[in-house]
Amino acid sequence: MRKLSYFVAVSIDGFIGDRGGDAESFMPFVDEEFLEFLKAEYPETISIEGRRILGLEGLANKHFDTVVQGRGSYRLALDVDITSPYGHLREYVASTTIEKSPDPNVEIIPGDVVGKIRELKQEDSELDIWLCGGAKIAGELRDEVDELVIKTYPVLLGSGMPMFDTGADAESVISEFTLHASRVFGNGVVVRTYRRKR
Repeated sequence: MRKLSYFVAVSIDGFIGDRGGDAESFMPFVDEEFLEFLKAEYPETISIEGRRILGLEGLANKHFDTVVQGRGSYRLALDVDITSPYGHLREYVASTTIEKSPDPNVEIIPGDVVGKIRELKQEDSELDIWLCGGAKIAGELRDEVDELVIKTYPVLLGSGMPMFDTGADAESVISEFTLHASRVFGNGVVVRTYRRKR
């Protein structure tokens, strides 16, 4: 069975962006060393637009063939007239407000995102599923996340969007993960990979 991996950028104090989800404060840390790491290890996480700007259109997918994101994350692409931000992957967007997909490569999940993820996990594929964000969908899928790849940037945001928004009424449930890999970059970014204990 394939994994659901939450590959996410986060501040030292645990926020994936400001209250509106903007993560621009992380961009100065995407230097040459870090970009080379992304190209070599996680090329599929570079958006279509990023690939175009950097001249990387031919990069092959290494870990993921499917991406899942929430409406808020997808809205960031729509706001700049990009309807398929990860066209090199199968794209799913969990949303109860987007009635019709604006792109043939993007499938809208109008409800039961957990059921859809369980269905995708059962597919016969050597590549996994990337949970792109944001906080709300990550909160809904918290128990389905098999792996965390956390890119920690050396900034404090003070407040903002948490990695997992489980809602005020959510039960406190402890989920244990083990550290699988860790890498420190010259600019202070740390990438850690955790795998869930099952």
